[in-house]
Amino acid sequence: MNKNIFDRISTVIIIFICAILINFISSIYFNPVFLAGVLFLTFIKILKREYYYSAFFLALAMLYLELNNGFKPFSLILLSCFIYSFIVPYIKRIISYSQLNEYLYIFVFYLGFTFLYILNNSYSSDLFFTIFINIVIDFLIVGLMI
Repeated sequence: MNKNIFDRISTVIIIFICAILINFISSIYFNPVFLAGVLFLTFIKILKREYYYSAFFLALAMLYLELNNGFKPFSLILLSCFIYSFIVPYIKRIISYSQLNEYLYIFVFYLGFTFLYILNNSYSSDLFFTIFINIVIDFLIVGLMI
């Protein structure tokens, strides 16, 4: 069995606390840092290993992110479950380079995130810049976690 950084509950709790603190602090500024991609990727890894007690903490962090940004409750969790159930197996089957898959998962998640954001909030010209900055930040964090 492959050891993973997410096997320890302390790592998941640290990600949970960091995501909530960063979203709490960055909600003041015009370009918030969501860390939604990191939460999503952690959620996928936790569901794959069937650590449901850890998934509870990540669901709480996603719920806080949703409520802080004006989404409907549990919309990001449902988006995460949809992508995990239907899109992740398709990407695994098509892409043979496994290191690229996690970046594709985050990119697809942010496409859905952008769609939900446009549905729930008004469209602004800064939205795509904010999403792009968040994708870059999440890619850097995931690159350090791999």
